[in-house]
Amino acid sequence: MSKRATRIKENVAEYYERHGVLGELQDGTVEFALDEELRSQLLAGRRSRRLQNVSIKLDPAQIQALRKIATMKSIPYQTLIRQWLAEGIRKELHL
Repeated sequence: MSKRATRIKENVAEYYERHGVLGELQDGTVEFALDEELRSQLLAGRRSRRLQNVSIKLDPAQIQALRKIATMKSIPYQTLIRQWLAEGIRKELHL
């Protein structure tokens, strides 16, 4: 990293250290629209599965807890994560 890039990065960090970020946060609704066909498929529960791989970093204790909960529910832990994500998305979008 160049000296200028390092200085800019430090300046940004120093700025937010002094001023904080709460004043820059905006409170309001976020517009999110689904394609009408996709929305109707999701609501009807007839969407075909086309899964895509993603990579996230989790704390090892969280992974262990996920696996334990999934074992208690007799489902794979990846399925449990997908279920929780789907529930969270439905809740956030008020579906």
